[in-house]
Amino acid sequence: MRIRLSKAEELGPLVKAMRRHQGLRQDATAEGVGVSENFLAKVERGSGTVQWGKLFNVLSELGLHVEIDVPQKVMDAIDERARARVR
Repeated sequence: MRIRLSKAEELGPLVKAMRRHQGLRQDATAEGVGVSENFLAKVERGSGTVQWGKLFNVLSELGLHVEIDVPQKVMDAIDERARARVR
């Protein structure tokens, strides 16, 4: 199921639900991912001040993925800039 998120507070409960669904304790999950239990708690509360790299590690470990809907015109512009750098 795809869910559109507009703020960090909406992501936290999803992370927590996924962890619980897998029968994982917060402390064991944090240790397995290599983050502190405090960090994982902040993620699960939807804190807006977490480190992106660590956040993506937590999401990946729990089997959650982030997708972003980028308009085709923007992707075309990015591709054009990349081709221009190669020339």
